Amino acid sequence: MSNQDAEAFTYTITFSLLDEQGRAMSNVEETVASVGAGRTVRRTLDHLGYGTGTRLDAGQVRILDVRRVPSDEAPAPAGSCPASGLRLTADQGDAAMGLRVVGLHLENCGSRPYSLEGYPVLELLDGERRPVDGIEILRGTDGIPMAGGDGPPRPVTLRPGEAAVSGLAWRNTTQSGEAVTVPYVRVRAEAGADPVIVAPHLDLGTTGELGVRAWRKNETQGGPATP
Repeated sequence: MSNQDAEAFTYTITFSLLDEQGRAMSNVEETVASVGAGRTVRRTLDHLGYGTGTRLDAGQVRILDVRRVPSDEAPAPAGSCPASGLRLTADQGDAAMGLRVVGLHLENCGSRPYSLEGYPVLELLDGERRPVDGIEILRGTDGIPMAGGDGPPRPVTLRPGEAAVSGLAWRNTTQSGEAVTVPYVRVRAEAGADPVIVAPHLDLGTTGELGVRAWRKNETQGGPATP
């Protein structure tokens, strides 16, 4: 992986693993963090095996997608905690009947409680991480067909080890006009918070709308560990 730019980037590469007949068996994702300006990083793909005793050669590995974000705005990897004490990530999302939903997750990995209320602050970015205009960001998902409502914002206090969830919802309907795809989203937990760039690949079609849900405490997780 070569970085020809003047700042450090973090790369996420999606590979497709093929069988001997060239059929796709599975996809794997590899992240190469903090590739410095002008640097080249070489790494062996760790997931070449498929099934017991099976090894794939280079001809059975295909690169499907390469995403890159400035390292100082990349999501913190699992097991690490940014200086802010907040780890913000996006999941792989879900799709059904033209509805797309991507979850946003905010973990308090620091040592002090963190309180917030309202919606994540979003900036939609194109492939060169320039702002994308012409998309209305809706507070709440009531206006997105089939997405359901999420109610008004409520105060959320996260103790160390607790997490909150939000989400992006949209339809990929394509009618008249030019379809819009947004590969990157710069997310702040709230106004003034440190930005994190996630890559949910929003296939917005011609709808011109993206709904964002208010933060809610993740009640499905366990509480902080007791010493």
